[in-house]
Amino acid sequence: MAMTGTAPWRSPLRAPPPTPSRGYNSRPRGLVPAQCRPWPRPSLSSAAVACPRSEEMARLERGSLVVGGRELLERAPPSVALRRPAVVASPGGAAFLGATAPAPSSRHVFSLGTLASGWKWLSLFRFKIWWMIPTVGEDAAGVPAETQMLLLESRSEAGAALYALMLPVLDGGFRASLQGSPENELQFCFESGRFILDLLDSEVFELKRTANFGISVGISEEYSGGLFLGDPEVQTLEAVDAVFINSGDNPFKLMKESIKMLSKIKGTFSHIEDKEIPANLDWFGWCTWDAFYKSVNPVGIEEGLKSLCEGGAPPRFLIIDDGWQETVNGFKEVDEAFIEQTVFAERLIDLTENDKFRGETCKNLGDHVKKIKEHYGVKYVYIWHALHGYWGGVLTTPDAMKKYNPQLVYPVQSPGNVANLRDIAMDSLEKFGVGIIDPAMIYDFYNDQHSYLSSVGVDGVKVDVQNVMETLGKGFGGRVALTQKYQQALEESIARNFKGNNLICCMSHNTDSIFSSLKSAVARASEDFMPQEPTMQTLHIATVAFNSLLLGEIFIPDWDMFHSKHESAEFHGAARALSGGGVYVSDKPGVHDFSVLKKLVLPDGLILRAKHAGRPTRDCLFNDPVMDGKSLLKIWNLNKFSGVIGVFNCQGAGNWTYPVKENAHVPTTVCITGDLSPSDVELLEEISGDDWNGETAVFAFNSSTPSGSLSRLQKHQTMDVSLSTMTCEIYTIALIKVFGGFVQFAPFGLVNMYNSGGALENVTSTGDCSEITIQIQCRGPGRFGAYSATRPEICSVDEHEVEFKHTDDGFLAFDLSHGSSQDNLRNIEILYRAS
Repeated sequence: MAMTGTAPWRSPLRAPPPTPSRGYNSRPRGLVPAQCRPWPRPSLSSAAVACPRSEEMARLERGSLVVGGRELLERAPPSVALRRPAVVASPGGAAFLGATAPAPSSRHVFSLGTLASGWKWLSLFRFKIWWMIPTVGEDAAGVPAETQMLLLESRSEAGAALYALMLPVLDGGFRASLQGSPENELQFCFESGRFILDLLDSEVFELKRTANFGISVGISEEYSGGLFLGDPEVQTLEAVDAVFINSGDNPFKLMKESIKMLSKIKGTFSHIEDKEIPANLDWFGWCTWDAFYKSVNPVGIEEGLKSLCEGGAPPRFLIIDDGWQETVNGFKEVDEAFIEQTVFAERLIDLTENDKFRGETCKNLGDHVKKIKEHYGVKYVYIWHALHGYWGGVLTTPDAMKKYNPQLVYPVQSPGNVANLRDIAMDSLEKFGVGIIDPAMIYDFYNDQHSYLSSVGVDGVKVDVQNVMETLGKGFGGRVALTQKYQQALEESIARNFKGNNLICCMSHNTDSIFSSLKSAVARASEDFMPQEPTMQTLHIATVAFNSLLLGEIFIPDWDMFHSKHESAEFHGAARALSGGGVYVSDKPGVHDFSVLKKLVLPDGLILRAKHAGRPTRDCLFNDPVMDGKSLLKIWNLNKFSGVIGVFNCQGAGNWTYPVKENAHVPTTVCITGDLSPSDVELLEEISGDDWNGETAVFAFNSSTPSGSLSRLQKHQTMDVSLSTMTCEIYTIALIKVFGGFVQFAPFGLVNMYNSGGALENVTSTGDCSEITIQIQCRGPGRFGAYSATRPEICSVDEHEVEFKHTDDGFLAFDLSHGSSQDNLRNIEILYRAS
């Protein structure tokens, strides 16, 4: 569960209720001392900004920021400085931008100057406190508040592209974000904590809608007499390493190298390649949230598992979502509308399961977990909880909670949060408060809960509502320090109590969390899948793909559950197959479409997971795939022996203004034609080897006829793709190689599965110029397909000859029946003889 609604635009800012004083006797270890001073880092002197005179090096001279030999920013104020990191080699010209203010504060907004002409940009920004979405544009004024990644592209007269990356990062106890101003300046906000808004009328928020991705915010701020009283114990006048910049000619390589470099410089997070990947990601899953919401119960869970198993899509991974914990809503009023507001203010009162999991159907949670593992073959059971216990935190009075020294505090959002869309959950928490655990005791809290869950057979946890920490930093060393204290304790408890790094982070799209994730390896990539919101289905697919540009370098992005029996099921199912992450549904028991599920799940419960995070192709990065009326969304990924591209028509079915009922979107059907090329798949060199001449065989999954499903293209050739709204096509890009000097061959894999090439485990050959046998290990069962320019003599599976079909266009296919091996790997041999 992570779903929250949205309040209307321009919800007024209001002062929070009085904050009770915190009665902690000592500050937790690692938090910032109570001093008002700059952070002790390298000075922003002129010596710090001196760079080698090179086309590749970023440099700042006379107010002009140049990257890769092209001007990126102009008219930068004298307070802005550039520093190159000395501890890590940066061949691409990486550097940090910072600035100095005239006086210390817990929040600064610095201008970086104006954006030079000829650049277009992609922003990933938080449209509400929990989640990011993308937007595109060309002028700095359109850069939304709370931008956490800005990728820019400039093309020379000859068409050569240069990409610049700007990442606002964590700098000591401060966190940076980017935003535009009405004066067309690019700014960075630098803040440490929670804000008490005083003299409210002296701040002007300028909200404006744009033709980009629907939401764009410029902020004009007037300071007068301590308007922003953040955490007074965490102030600075100097931002040193606030905005990371780098440049290169490949946006994906640029992103990966930059995140790796940052992880080494900062030391607060790790690149995904340096993390342990949870094993459950390779297995099909089921989540209880949409099936039951908070009414989840043991009987319903068994019914859901049973119906999925009986239909041939057995879940080996289960998430027991919100509804299992012992909570209380202490707000008793006659007014039902008031009670509805308190739903997010419920608090946790105990670490064990509630009465629904103690009774006649099961003795306790442990009994239930044991039963479903034994009866339904579930391998991994995850369970949900909030980062701070429950939505409203913990109740401070029960004996079970007192040991953690909880206090009731009132969250306050930063101006950046409320500049975009307010959130119903945060409005509730601001009004009713949060029972927060003493940061010095948070590890004990996690360890007690997780050790109990582990003792009853639970294998991991999904941890929600994580961004709430940024609103609670005052008195705890600021938002960054508090987030890192909780995140570190969480990861330590996971490592101690569960095997395999079994953690899903959710509602965690602030950089406080992202850049504090040393071990966490899986994070939700977007707002929830919302089955009752038809206009949000295309937005979901576009959002997860674009967000994975950043998230995919630090986590395995979780593209969330979906429903297999839904008007958008094929659309979502195809996208999940390309995501590189887990695949799980939240169907109600007995409400399934197995024709969709069987394109994702093998009979043993395995899924065919691709190698990387699914991301938009390079030619889609600066287009709006939802609202420009002309662009298709293409998502690429790799398997061990092939590439894969999903093409989605997201136009006409929704818009980027998240559901505002009085301004409802009217869906339309739009047919769009675009093009596709094998070169849209990045990193083909990872799998091509030295013996590939650039030719590919392209298999279209949804094509109705074999002759229409297969094309032969050189790497840089293109083919047309035409799709109507809410339809998609998946193309397997197989590399044609020559075996034995006379056989041109390229395996597709299981052509009855969305990600056909994900089934291939190994491809080798034996023989000579007169006779060659191609040997393939492929998961099954299913329909095996390949491109073969020559008709083979014999095809065999597990040493048994099988019938095959071979068409004039080179499409070779035969069936892989159920095997006897435990892993369902089938050994295929295809024999050719020279004529």
